[in-house]
Amino acid sequence: MIQVTITYQCRVCGSESIVRNGTNKAGSQQYHCKTCGAYRVLMPKVTENAKRREQILQAYRERASLRGVARIFGVSRHRVMQWLEAHLRRLPSLLETLLPKQRGDILELDEAWSFVCQRCNKRWLWTALCRRTRQIVGFAIGNRDEATCKRLWKSIPPAYRRCRSYSDFLKAYQAVLPKRTHHPVGKETGQTAHQERWYLTLRQRLARFVRKTLSFSKSERNHELVTRWFIIQYNLEAGVSAVC
Repeated sequence: MIQVTITYQCRVCGSESIVRNGTNKAGSQQYHCKTCGAYRVLMPKVTENAKRREQILQAYRERASLRGVARIFGVSRHRVMQWLEAHLRRLPSLLETLLPKQRGDILELDEAWSFVCQRCNKRWLWTALCRRTRQIVGFAIGNRDEATCKRLWKSIPPAYRRCRSYSDFLKAYQAVLPKRTHHPVGKETGQTAHQERWYLTLRQRLARFVRKTLSFSKSERNHELVTRWFIIQYNLEAGVSAVC
């Protein structure tokens, strides 16, 4: 005979110190957490509405514009953004998605152009990619200047800052990155090919990063929100592929 033991944890604080607390009107078992005092359903049922939300967010992530998603699924744009914010709060941080740094790891750095509201309001996405894992280890959104480059450098975990890195000849990189480990190179060398290929994936999946598009962001906040969401989801998928 095979027996399976399931240990339940509080969905608020993660404590195992929970006790049964009757059932709700739908007949679902409830619990009370002795650690944080929360009252919750033990095993929430995944409703069709939850599945539909996941489907809508997935469509939004696969290059569909926000207005296009609203037209197709008959849901307001504001509701989609509310779902996205709630979904992001449940996702791990960028640091938590990264695989451990290994000896000999190399970083590739580059920047991609986009805009918010109108083309004159340019927003550059700066990213640092680990060549071995294909994960984005740091990113920043701003102007194409030294200040944004410093933000990119600060977003990179300390362990990865010691890696050898390659970028183009933009002066901001040479002013911010350590000269001992940083090497400016031309595209013909292929040293930043993986990073440039990643930007093709970004443009293929997010319409707001396509070079000629009408699906642009209307606010700085939404632009950064969707970008962060894409990078975190991409890192999770790349981490699984690297391990396998």
